[in-house]
Amino acid sequence: MRRIVGPILLSTALLLSGCATDKRSDALSHTLLEYANALRWDGFETAQQFVDPKVREAHPLTDLQLARYKQVQVSGYDDGNGAIPGGENEVRQIVQITLTNVHTQSARTIVDHQVWHYDAEKNHWWLESGLPDITQGTN
Repeated sequence: MRRIVGPILLSTALLLSGCATDKRSDALSHTLLEYANALRWDGFETAQQFVDPKVREAHPLTDLQLARYKQVQVSGYDDGNGAIPGGENEVRQIVQITLTNVHTQSARTIVDHQVWHYDAEKNHWWLESGLPDITQGTN
C-alpha cells in the first residue's frame, strides 16, 4: 500500500503546484492586458491602481505629475516579447509607449522598464516600478 500512496501523493503535489503556476500565469496575463488597456483607454490615474499600494503610499503622485499625465494620451503600447521572469514571484517587462500631447498632437515614444511582483496570498500581480516616467527626453 505504501508503494502506491507515495506516487499518488507526489502526483497530487505536482498537479497542485502546476495549478498554482497556471493560476499565477493566468493572473499575470490578465493583469498585463488590463494595465495596458488602462493606460491606453482610461489614463494614468486608472493605471495607478495597478501600482503596489506600498509603493503608492511611499511615493504618492504629486500635483505636477498628475498635471503632466493629463497632458498626454497613450497612443501606442508595445510590450515586445512580453514579460520575462526576474525571480520566483517577479517578472520584468520593457515596454515602448507612444505618447501624444493632447494640446499639440505631437507624438513621442518612451521606454518603460516595468517590474511586477506576485502576491500569492491574494493571487494578484502588482507593479512595483510605478507609473512610467513620461518626462524622458524632455528638458
